[in-house]
Amino acid sequence: MPVITFKYQDLKDLGIDMEQDELIDTLPMMASDIEDFDDEEIKVEFFPNRPDNLSVEGVARSFKGFIGQETGLPEYPVEESGESVKVDDEITKIRPYIAFAKIEGVDFTGDKLKYVMDFQENLHWVIGRDRKKVAIGIHNADVVEAPYNYIATEKDENAFIALEKDEPMTPEEILTQHEKGVAYAHLIEDFDKYPLILDKDNNVLSMPPIINGELTKINEDVKNIIVDVTGTDERAVNQTLNIICSSFAEVGGKIKSMDIVYDDRTVTTPDLTPQVGEVHVDLANELIGGTDLDAEEIKELLSKARFDSEIIDDNTLKVYIPSYRVDILHEVDIVENIAIQYRIKKINAELPAVSTVAYPNKWFTSEKLMREVMVGLGFQEVMSLMLTSEEAHYEKMLQEEEDHVQVARPITIDRTMIRTSLINSLMEFLEDNKHEDLPQKIFEIGDVLYLDDSTENKTRTSKKLAGLICHSTANFTEIKSVVTAVLENLGYSMELSDSDNPSFIPGRVADVYGRSKNSDVQGFFGEISPEVITNFTLDYPVIGFEIEFV
Repeated sequence: MPVITFKYQDLKDLGIDMEQDELIDTLPMMASDIEDFDDEEIKVEFFPNRPDNLSVEGVARSFKGFIGQETGLPEYPVEESGESVKVDDEITKIRPYIAFAKIEGVDFTGDKLKYVMDFQENLHWVIGRDRKKVAIGIHNADVVEAPYNYIATEKDENAFIALEKDEPMTPEEILTQHEKGVAYAHLIEDFDKYPLILDKDNNVLSMPPIINGELTKINEDVKNIIVDVTGTDERAVNQTLNIICSSFAEVGGKIKSMDIVYDDRTVTTPDLTPQVGEVHVDLANELIGGTDLDAEEIKELLSKARFDSEIIDDNTLKVYIPSYRVDILHEVDIVENIAIQYRIKKINAELPAVSTVAYPNKWFTSEKLMREVMVGLGFQEVMSLMLTSEEAHYEKMLQEEEDHVQVARPITIDRTMIRTSLINSLMEFLEDNKHEDLPQKIFEIGDVLYLDDSTENKTRTSKKLAGLICHSTANFTEIKSVVTAVLENLGYSMELSDSDNPSFIPGRVADVYGRSKNSDVQGFFGEISPEVITNFTLDYPVIGFEIEFV
């Protein structure tokens, strides 16, 4: 989870004068965790659903509300700049959305520039999926002039000096020679043209989502900035800009809007208009439990959460939610904020008023048998998260990426999706334990999640069993004998057919089908491809299988 570091003096400069011991005791009560601290600074971890708290300004804003120092909806005036950004029609096929703002009167002295850069990078992976969904650029506004253009350029045109370089490079050279270009080339390299942001004189501000230009580099002397946010999700792009602008406004930044001109519409950004929602007194008391709050008390607690509200009747409040609070999606999210402001430790614990009689679930009875079979064959069980990443799940396994369930607010950049297979998790386990003695024989029984439009919630959960063996002489015959033994001991017949699974060596992989009186299974087994083995930095042959219970 994201960890931000700041000095106690930074909070004092922002108007919070609290003794260190009291601060350390109070911060965790507002849904954070103290990672480390000393006499000068503190490291605080926040859940990724609160990206507005990933800057010291955001922390101060939330903390002031929590302790009652400043309450209610923060107001950030937005003036029109009279400037615009023209969006080229071709760019809409590559990275279609952009939001712009000008902020005047900023302060980058001392540690503030480092804080802003850290804030930017945290937003890149909390909201931006490591720049895939959203990428941010912050520029010196005094060296460029409007109107701006967001274009798709030819790979060998519009050379510019990239950040931290001395000589001009073409967009193609940046992707192959610049360290940032190499790291993020996969985001745009498959397109015929690449994104660029230019000013009226064709000076390059940035090549999103890769690198900014050296011309607009930020330093301690810069007072006026331009913030650009580009991406593939318009809502996420605008939310990110709102968070950044609100953070700068907390320390006196003067926000100015810009018009984003598409072929078919014009959008003005940022739009800091509050969201409007409702919360009900009875639902709040029911969900929190152990409370008997009335509408006036809830109104006061919402004010401490930096919301405004109006009492509609004894059971209903209309709630005005700051534009930077992108985590508020449902009434229960508002109730969560009420509980935090009420202070969790004040809530009385109660036993549930429901009694049940437990009995074994049939599936867990089957799981027990599977474990006995696998352990009997010399395997050791591992348990991994259902969350993984597109890189590990598809790219490293040489699989073509398919539609899958993504995580809206990933905790880390390697936990961005819900798995549809177990094999890559087992490969990651081998990678983390390659220092251990061979042979290694591991298995996992777990859930996977598919997108399925035929179901009510558009998803379908399935159970799978997978295993891997790693040692110097691992081969197809060995894994076939394992799969045969597993299916026979579970009471399934077995049929084989040719397979073209790209994760395995061609000709040394098979699809398998099993049938019993009560259910069927399907899957595959074989020798893992050397390229896949190399992708996970392993040094020995790996064989494996995966079967799904259908």
